[in-house]
Amino acid sequence: MAKRTYPETLAFLFEQLPMFQRVGPMAFKKDLTNIRALCEALWQPHERLRSIHIAGTNGKGSTAHMLASVLQAAGLKVGLYTSPHYRDFRERIKINGELMPEEAVVGFVEQHEALFQAIKPSFFEITVAMAFDYFAKEEVDWAVVEVGMGGRLDSTNILTPELCVITNISYDHMQFLGDTLPEIAGEKAGIIKPGVPVVISETQEETQGVFLQKAEKEGAPIVFADQHFEARLTEGGLERSTYAILKEGAAYLEKLELNAYGDYQRKNLQAVLQAVEWLQTKQPVSEAELRTGLRELRARTRFIGRWQVLGKAPLVLCDSAHNEAGIKLAMEELEKLEYGQLHIVYGMVSDKDPNKVLQLLPRKARYYFAKPDIPRGLDVELLAAAAGQAGLRGKSFPSVAEALQAAKETAAPTDLIYVGGSIFVVAEVV
Repeated sequence: MAKRTYPETLAFLFEQLPMFQRVGPMAFKKDLTNIRALCEALWQPHERLRSIHIAGTNGKGSTAHMLASVLQAAGLKVGLYTSPHYRDFRERIKINGELMPEEAVVGFVEQHEALFQAIKPSFFEITVAMAFDYFAKEEVDWAVVEVGMGGRLDSTNILTPELCVITNISYDHMQFLGDTLPEIAGEKAGIIKPGVPVVISETQEETQGVFLQKAEKEGAPIVFADQHFEARLTEGGLERSTYAILKEGAAYLEKLELNAYGDYQRKNLQAVLQAVEWLQTKQPVSEAELRTGLRELRARTRFIGRWQVLGKAPLVLCDSAHNEAGIKLAMEELEKLEYGQLHIVYGMVSDKDPNKVLQLLPRKARYYFAKPDIPRGLDVELLAAAAGQAGLRGKSFPSVAEALQAAKETAAPTDLIYVGGSIFVVAEVV
């Protein structure tokens, strides 16, 4: 049989194997059996990695990219696994910011197709195994691995890392993770391993006890980053933010630059600072390396999709916030910016209730509704109807691209266009 091309390989992965980001719940498997079997056949690549494992509802992607960038600035070879991807599947698997080569993806799938047929893994399980195998073969110094969903039963959770990090806990994927914050936190806490230190980015009254109890059970040292580090935003720009860092209430670092926007990033930054401190005995990182990594975040890791500037006059921003907590923070950030009229290009996925999120959106904005181009996308007329009930007014468009084009044609040079609602809406414009 002729060797598949890269596009043909992706077609096999996407069409033959259900992918949660495209089709939703039917692609989700609550079990680690398949990933264990895959990695056993691959000679346990995850056991050959020094890793940092990151879970959470919001902020885990940003935190993963920050840590990877800091470690790269320290002169290390760093594998970074995140999900989902925006435009290219290989965004999920990077080493020092470079995407996994197309031929390596093709070769992995071709070499192990018989194994896939025997085990019948999901798309995500294959991707995780591919990442671990690639990082092990390339002998990375560190692998920074973001959980896909939850933690306890996520395919990445076969790792025994050097450090665990858990970011913000809020409501998302409740059909899998639970209806209350303690239930969701319990699933995230599933990444805590015996004796492995864990950094919790934010002290939340409803979830703190869950993490303390799990850490005590596993004999895992635990620290809440916000109880030791405080990041104060001193200067905010769309391309770069500057922070003053306090440690134990005293001045610690001045004018720390972060190549990302949004005051909410301070919580992620606090977790990164705590993680770097706790790693010092295993991986020393100097202040200069820390500063360089944070200052050069986007260039070093290809960090995209979060408060990314797509154009100016009018200013066009995209952001992949997609749940209640994320959207609320995004709208708070929009209120801090100066502009004439606000235009919002918006789409959602069908397995999330739009009503609560739509209530968080500003009434004075002009809306351009569209369905993201995936089977899981919410029908644009259903979205527009729900938006109308929430007091939002706008027009529907056949695609995200057409919605954005209409917004650009309508907006004045001093206006702001925000594109969001779903990672998959942002994927069509970055």
